[in-house]
Amino acid sequence: MYKLIMPKEFVFSVFDITPEKLKKTGIRGIITDLDNTLIEWNRADATEELIEWFKKMHDAGIQIVILSNNKEPRVKKFADPLGIPYIYKARKPLSSGFKRALELLKMRPEEVLMLGDQMLTDMMGANRKKLHTILVKPVAQSDGLVTRFNRFIERRVYKYLSKKGIKTWEEK
Repeated sequence: MYKLIMPKEFVFSVFDITPEKLKKTGIRGIITDLDNTLIEWNRADATEELIEWFKKMHDAGIQIVILSNNKEPRVKKFADPLGIPYIYKARKPLSSGFKRALELLKMRPEEVLMLGDQMLTDMMGANRKKLHTILVKPVAQSDGLVTRFNRFIERRVYKYLSKKGIKTWEEK
């Protein structure tokens, strides 16, 4: 069970991910969650720093697709001004959204990174599709109701990992 939800890497922020690092590992595309991965779940627009990060990725030829379980108005308001394609109501961790994202990118799973803040949705779905997975520390301390349940489960996973000597960003 733990292998299915474990990311390949832990990072504190999306800004820890650079085009140079991705290119070294053969990554040409990013599927990313929106809420609490890129911005707070209750923030509508991208920050200037995030806009610059998207630009660096674009300039390096790294394609990005947003894959969100949220409703279209929320995702559209964020993605459209940036010109980033998106999939809403993705129903992660089910595989259909990940499959659609790979089709939009026109890439094979080994060329794509999944960036998310939740093990039970983002990491589980991406691992099932054999994507490279990176778990980012959530950008907000608060969550919606469904996410609170996921965080409860994740805290148990972190305790287990700690007992096994596996470091996460929480211990770095």
